[in-house]
Amino acid sequence: MGGAVVALGVLVAGCGLQEAAGGREFGPASSDLSFSYTGISSGDDTINQTLEIHNTYRQSVVTLLSFTALDRAHQPMPKVKVSTVYGSDRGTLVSPYGYGMDILRFSGPGEHEVADVQVRVDKVVAAAPQVVAGAEPVTTQALDAAGREISRFERFSRVRLTNPNAWPVYVRVAYLVYDQPPEGQSQQVVSVTPIGGLTRVPSHGSTTIEVKNAAATAIARNSRGPAVSIKAYYSQ
Repeated sequence: MGGAVVALGVLVAGCGLQEAAGGREFGPASSDLSFSYTGISSGDDTINQTLEIHNTYRQSVVTLLSFTALDRAHQPMPKVKVSTVYGSDRGTLVSPYGYGMDILRFSGPGEHEVADVQVRVDKVVAAAPQVVAGAEPVTTQALDAAGREISRFERFSRVRLTNPNAWPVYVRVAYLVYDQPPEGQSQQVVSVTPIGGLTRVPSHGSTTIEVKNAAATAIARNSRGPAVSIKAYYSQ
């Protein structure tokens, strides 16, 4: 299902997003951001419950978004809480000019019956540093303690991040665990664990981050599981 409705709102003061972004606040303008929600992806081994963020500000931005779950009749589902994996609702996702993406999570009665979402733009701030339009995603590769490449389904100790772009980027990395829903229901992220912190990846280069603390525990618990992934996303 796609075509999320956009409504506007005004964020109460004191969130600190403008200071965190280090950039100019645009306010909740409707003409420069639009959204599309996809519940069940049409491709194999692809992500469900994705939110496409279409940004025509001609620069990368950080957002605070609010969501309302909608049923098949496009009616609100007030008992379903909507949150995000990458943080478009809390100021941790940088959305480049053009196209960006987040992953939605639903919880509460009816969580598997969500057909669409309504999006409210609470705040938009210029991102610092900028992510250039057309940026390719940073890829992740699980490594063992000796630096050998292994499957993300194994108990890995490090993650290698590779930046295909001609400029350095800043990313955060998340270890995601998915549920196993019945046929016809969207697959949902049930657990999100950060690996490391904000990381700079050089242009046309790679860097490696260590798996520690809560991330190591989550990976040990879910290794050999049927549905996990390691995702890097632009942040600041």
